[in-house]
Amino acid sequence: MTEKTKNNASYDDVIAAPEMKIAELVRGDLYLSPRPALRHSKAASVLGADINDAFHRGRTGPGGWWILDEPELHLASDVLVPDIAGWRRERLPEIPDTAWIGLAPDWVCEVLSPSTEDFDRDLKLPLYAAAGVSHLWLVDPRERSLEVYGQLDSKWVLLERHRGDATVHAPPFEAVAFDLAPVW
Repeated sequence: MTEKTKNNASYDDVIAAPEMKIAELVRGDLYLSPRPALRHSKAASVLGADINDAFHRGRTGPGGWWILDEPELHLASDVLVPDIAGWRRERLPEIPDTAWIGLAPDWVCEVLSPSTEDFDRDLKLPLYAAAGVSHLWLVDPRERSLEVYGQLDSKWVLLERHRGDATVHAPPFEAVAFDLAPVW
């Protein structure tokens, strides 16, 4: 379960967090989450590999993106760690040689777990919107679902919902079909 462990926290608290926890700063408070369970990791790994192959490497798709697993984002005073994030290369010509990045991604994917779903939906999603992230995916391995969101007036709008073993062309990666069956 994601737990708020300290009010008025700083980046030093993120650095000092236990190694087996994911530490994030939200509105000045430190939240610690457990490392993902295997079902969560499988979903993120399979989906990330497909997107990476098509859009980062450009082998099975158009390329033009940087796709990173669990990047540390510094968005204003918040420190967030999405499961997967992507930047169009015209906005981020090269990956910085740092442990974190301050440029909001163009796309974020959060894989939902029972222990993190409320934190992801209620706290992180509004921060991604405020930072200017234009596309967001929520993947739920338990429900075998993919929710695809876009921004409208700094708010998330559900564009598509896919369930089960669907093959999808989901924004911003609609140029390539993704088979959801292996994700689950």
